[in-house]
Amino acid sequence: MENEQVILSLAALAQSTRLDVFRLLVSAEPDGLPAGEVARRLEVPHNTMSSHLGILSRAGLIRSERFSRSIVYRADLDALRSVVAFLLKDCCGGRAEICAPLLAELTPCCPSKVTTDA
Repeated sequence: MENEQVILSLAALAQSTRLDVFRLLVSAEPDGLPAGEVARRLEVPHNTMSSHLGILSRAGLIRSERFSRSIVYRADLDALRSVVAFLLKDCCGGRAEICAPLLAELTPCCPSKVTTDA
């Protein structure tokens, strides 16, 4: 990921409503939410929400898909992963004890089930 894309992504999230939208869409994965539902849940006028969704979309943080008369928005988790990886790459300069608390905080809330052959 390039500096310019990370800056665009962070700038898009550097506004309260857009940050709320993105967090809401992350919580709605994998199904996403229609634009009207996003506006309703966050109590934002539809035309204002359209602008926020456009900014997040141009930043590459969300994707949209049309279903009949409705547009469903989804968080682009791969884009989020790329931004976070860019920010954290070489965060500890080879000193694992510095990164350990941060990595523990980033551990998913829903750990994957690991199967072992007994």
